[in-house]
Amino acid sequence: MTSTGLHEIRREVAPVCPHLFLHLNAHGPRGFWAAGDRWVAHAGVLDVVVVGHGSADVADSRFETVRESSVRVFDALGAGGASEDAPVRLFGGFAFAPRRNADPVWRSFPPALFHLPELELQHHPEAGVCSLVVRARHPKAAQEGWRRWAETLRGGAVRGVGPGRRASPAHRGEMAGAGMRRSPSPAARHLSGTERPAWGRMVWQALNTIGRGDAEKVVLARALEVAPARPVNPADLAVSLWEENHGSYVFLFEPVPGDAIVGAAPEKIATLVDGVFKATAAAGSAAVGADSVATAQLARRLFNSPKDRAEHDCVVRDMTARLRAVGCTVQHDVEPHVLALARIQHLETKIAAQVPNGTSLLDILAALHPTPAVCGMPRSVALAVLGDSESFDRGWYAGPVGWFDSEGGGIFVPALRSAVSSGGRWRLFAGAGIVAGSDPALEWEETELKFRPVLRAIARAGAAARAAAGSG
Repeated sequence: MTSTGLHEIRREVAPVCPHLFLHLNAHGPRGFWAAGDRWVAHAGVLDVVVVGHGSADVADSRFETVRESSVRVFDALGAGGASEDAPVRLFGGFAFAPRRNADPVWRSFPPALFHLPELELQHHPEAGVCSLVVRARHPKAAQEGWRRWAETLRGGAVRGVGPGRRASPAHRGEMAGAGMRRSPSPAARHLSGTERPAWGRMVWQALNTIGRGDAEKVVLARALEVAPARPVNPADLAVSLWEENHGSYVFLFEPVPGDAIVGAAPEKIATLVDGVFKATAAAGSAAVGADSVATAQLARRLFNSPKDRAEHDCVVRDMTARLRAVGCTVQHDVEPHVLALARIQHLETKIAAQVPNGTSLLDILAALHPTPAVCGMPRSVALAVLGDSESFDRGWYAGPVGWFDSEGGGIFVPALRSAVSSGGRWRLFAGAGIVAGSDPALEWEETELKFRPVLRAIARAGAAARAAAGSG
């Protein structure tokens, strides 16, 4: 699409539940990005930045291609009349490693895809308000669109718009009327996926590579095909994940209605604000206990585990080395701490860096991806093992998803604890880092644990939809 001058109106509105906004836009592209009480939802598309399926040799160049193409989009909107008090954002992501012949489940997710939305709704928890952004190709259309949407959302204003605060039954009924599919069941059948014997062979192959000294770590993944008894709306799934995983980075990107990726990542790969880069390295996992005492015991065991500390350390070493290679001055925690999420615990190290002038967030992302947390170390060897071992196409699983803006800022997280929808079914993904001393049975159990957030959200989304149908 070619931009010929775009116009934007950005103003504050009363707090609105993102669930309502997403369902009002159920018949077109939409997305949702959240970290705790902070979230932004978007809908519609005015412009696209894309690196298409089948493009040759895009793995290394797609970040640069996206950066160069985004300049055209930002310049066009600036010429048309964008707000001066906030930068313009593009939302989307990248595949883990592009393939010439992508699996059909990833048909709507090329090697790189970003949308400039027609609509954005962002929650500002400090001020207790939302901001509504409406864009159009003509000033009058932008003004009319903003008035129409402000009036529509005014009727759905709510006091609580943070995770754990569901809309009232009346609002859930309104959501049902706005396009929610009625009465999906929380039950789901597991159709197929990586079988346990195959997983064992994958782990032993990785351990043989590590034992020869060719690799320090290999991150293997499993896929699981799930068919809910009735369709689960991607927006319902994303909001359910958000409400149950307050400490995670929750995302929904649905470029085509029905084709969506949804997930809840425990870490961020990259954020850049005013020249300061921040990231978190998360590797090494443990379950959450039945109570706080059991959880604390599991946390101590994780913190003191030589195997998990070694797995975590290689992620920190690789990320800091790659940041220094692009000229960053890097600082990081002396030792990791335990990050306790709703269903799982991880070792986490915070990383910060001063970025040299002229280096963009996408430049840094190109250097970091794929990190040892989602691939392994050294990168080339780990990628070769994954190519030989994994029978499925990762697509956007473990690729960077998020947004970047016209001032060079943004945030990206790895598409973990994720699922992609196509044809009413969901394909779930979960991985585990294999290092010396890994046990195939324990690594299988770790992936089972990582499937739970999405499986629980599928069940919860079905229950919420039945309540909405009943109240509507």
